[in-house]
Amino acid sequence: MNMQRISEVVLLVAGFALGLCACHTVKVNKHKPWIETSYHGVITENMDIVQLDPPLVALDKDAPVPYAGEICAFKIHGLEAPFEAVVLNGTSGEGQLRARGLVDCELQKEYTFIIQAHDCGAGPGGTGGKKSHKAVVHIQVNDVNEFSPVFREAQYHVAVTEGKIYDNILQVEATDQDCSPQYSQICNYQITTSNTPFAIDRNGNIRNTEKLSFDKQQQYEVLVTAFDCGQKRSTESVAVHIYVKPVCKPGWQGWDKRVDYEPGTGSKQLFPKMNLETCGGLLSSVRTTVELQTSHIGKGCDRETYSEKSLQKLCGASSGSTDLLPAPSASTNWTASLVTDSERDSDLIFRFDGRQAAKIPDQVVPQNLTDQFTIATWMKHGPNPGLRAEKETLLCNSDKTEMNRHHYSLYVHNCRLVFLLRRDFIQVDTFRPAEFHWKLDQICDKEWHYYVINVEFPVVTLYVDGVTYDPYLVTDDWPIHPSQIDVQLTVGACWQGGEVMKPRFTQYFRGSLSGLTIRPGKIESQKVISCLQACKEGLDINSLESLGKGIKFHFNPAQSILVMEGKDLENMNAALRKVSYINSRQFPTPGIRRLHISTSVECFGEDTCISIPDIDAVVMVLQPSEPRITIAGVDRLTRPAADLRGPAGLNLFQDLHIISTVTKGDTASHHTAGRPGVQEEIIHNLDYCDILVLGEELRPEQESLQLQRSTLLGKHLDATNSTSGMSIYGVDSMSNYEQVIRQVHYHNWHPAQTPDRKFRLTCSELNGRYTSNEFTLEISVLHKSEAGEHVNHMVAPSQYMQVVPHLAMVHSLYPTHGPGVPSAATVVIVICIAALVVVVVLGIYRIHLTHQQEGRSSDTTKERELDWDDSALNITVNPMENFQEPQGAEEEASEEEEEDEEDDDITSAESNDSEEEEEVPAALSVKQGSKRGQLDWDNSTLTC
Repeated sequence: MNMQRISEVVLLVAGFALGLCACHTVKVNKHKPWIETSYHGVITENMDIVQLDPPLVALDKDAPVPYAGEICAFKIHGLEAPFEAVVLNGTSGEGQLRARGLVDCELQKEYTFIIQAHDCGAGPGGTGGKKSHKAVVHIQVNDVNEFSPVFREAQYHVAVTEGKIYDNILQVEATDQDCSPQYSQICNYQITTSNTPFAIDRNGNIRNTEKLSFDKQQQYEVLVTAFDCGQKRSTESVAVHIYVKPVCKPGWQGWDKRVDYEPGTGSKQLFPKMNLETCGGLLSSVRTTVELQTSHIGKGCDRETYSEKSLQKLCGASSGSTDLLPAPSASTNWTASLVTDSERDSDLIFRFDGRQAAKIPDQVVPQNLTDQFTIATWMKHGPNPGLRAEKETLLCNSDKTEMNRHHYSLYVHNCRLVFLLRRDFIQVDTFRPAEFHWKLDQICDKEWHYYVINVEFPVVTLYVDGVTYDPYLVTDDWPIHPSQIDVQLTVGACWQGGEVMKPRFTQYFRGSLSGLTIRPGKIESQKVISCLQACKEGLDINSLESLGKGIKFHFNPAQSILVMEGKDLENMNAALRKVSYINSRQFPTPGIRRLHISTSVECFGEDTCISIPDIDAVVMVLQPSEPRITIAGVDRLTRPAADLRGPAGLNLFQDLHIISTVTKGDTASHHTAGRPGVQEEIIHNLDYCDILVLGEELRPEQESLQLQRSTLLGKHLDATNSTSGMSIYGVDSMSNYEQVIRQVHYHNWHPAQTPDRKFRLTCSELNGRYTSNEFTLEISVLHKSEAGEHVNHMVAPSQYMQVVPHLAMVHSLYPTHGPGVPSAATVVIVICIAALVVVVVLGIYRIHLTHQQEGRSSDTTKERELDWDDSALNITVNPMENFQEPQGAEEEASEEEEEDEEDDDITSAESNDSEEEEEVPAALSVKQGSKRGQLDWDNSTLTC
């Protein structure tokens, strides 16, 4: 028990001791600092002090114990936050929150982080320090208006239609980079351009304050500025371009009113940029008609203007047609009194006004009309108010005297074409078709049309512009009673020769005619008819393959009207752009050709379909370069009479040349004002060349112009001959005309009784539109004459007496062929003397032959003796004459001897005449002459 009590006492003493020890060790830092649980702060960007609510203050219950009751630091958790907290007063616990750097609202508007307060601990070393609980800090960055508004677009473009007031034409928009709504929002826009019919609201919507006019002003430029809600203005204004469009009218756009066409350029597009504006309307199909209007050009369009005969030959028509309206001339004078339309470009057009008519001479009238024949003509006719009951006769074959019967006629009555054909009883005595009527719009539309009536009795067919028409009415009649009365064929009216007081014309025609022909015994083929009326100009389509399957198109026969139809608008636009104009004539008629385009559309559903206005344009065919046709050659021939009497006659135009040139502008660097252009040779056709006899006409009994028909074979040429000259006509090349004209020969069986002749040659292209110069050829005949001195026949043959004077004449005509250099003069003299010696020898031989011929043909000898007496002639040789022996003279002399032996009809006098050759510069030589063996001088090898 004692041990127990002792233990208790020990324990009691120990516990007391411990308690006593504890009382001596007092605890100093007993409390943690205290702060608010959350803070809200505001900092203005670019500032460093944060305004906190509530203020940053830390409390400690250990106060006023030093260190333990003091605040030494505020710690921020979250190093990414650009802030720091500093202690302003450790005893009071006041602190401050600051930015470590510049704060940018545009980068971050708010920050949230954790903050704690720390006391100073139990002593100076800060040991045993305590920290407060964690508080949340929210900081908002206040914005500064540092940015100006900026527009989203550099400039604005908008188009408006004239005549409307728009609530909103366009909205402009500006932005601001400031972060706050106050400074980042745009509160106002303003137009800075003065005196503009536009206004803008706070949202940037621009409207017009008055109706705009396209004619008044087509474009406006308006400057607009913007303000943010802090009234900061944009540094740069924005430009707003407002375009005024005319009121949208459906129709074709992008086409030119005039298209220039250069002759010879082929096909040219008319509407390369054309498109159809529908103003938003949806179309299901489009149909467009393009019409080329050329009624004012010649016979309704640009056709070949050659003569009717030339055209028929060119188109392959059968020969034998009679032209009843030819150009007036000496042989075709019945059209001289008619009025021609001279304004037309080379087209031979006769205008009838109800007072003119012409009688066709009996020798011209076709006499062999059978059951097959053709009548063709160009006609332009319109209605004549007040004269509808009258017949207008184009062609009439009626009794010349005593009676007034119409055997056949072609006339217009009440805009109907009527052909009358009545036969004689000697042919048939039955009731048979006699009148054939056609009712067509073309007869009175005042346009040119080509009418062809093919008669294969009793079938009569009318062709109008190549299209066939059967008569709508055929009237039968009895044949005409036979009589011995002559008939009269007339054009422009009908001859009333009997049953009247005075024979006169009646039923006059009022209109225009051209190319009226009758072809008896044969009808014309449709191919030839189409060729004769074919236009050389018209509409064309470039690249038919590219039109596509969706486009349908159709041309009329003359290709003056084109109809196109399609369902897709873009395909139609592309198709219209391919429409072209083409003129295949080498020298087209200059001037305008009008274009008319009409369009009809169909719309989807029941929508009201739009109307497309017609448009009109012109093609201006420019003036082609006019050719200058030049005929050149030897213009004077001096020939002995024997050449004219020979069977071959005298070849008139052996050295003829025909060329054609045009003047082209010279764009080279050496071009001067005195040289407006350069001459360029071109190739084209001619349609006739006339050889006219100047002075007295040819005497048929002793002279004529001749041309062998074989010369015309293989060419499109024909020829007519008369005492006044020769005409070669047909559309053919200049080279073919040269070949034919060079074969024209002049014959004169009694040249001694005929004065010297002059011929004038002129050529034409396009029926006289372009004519050549007048080339005149003069023919001089060398006649035999008596000389003053006697000469022995054995020494001086008369047939060579004219050689030296003829050479002297050549020198006078061509003075450029003067004597050579002095060193060659002696050689020339020697050669000339040698030549004369050869000539003398040949002459002696010819005299011998002549005496033999005198015994055989006394009549011929008597005639020669009357023309020539060489008994008193002698030879005078001038050794200084510039006369050169031709090369190969001996060989040619041998040929002459052979000719003389073969031909017994040529006397020495005839041979003398044959020595005179045509005047060609440079040379003379002896060559073989006609079939009779006459001598001729060839000047191609001998020069003097």
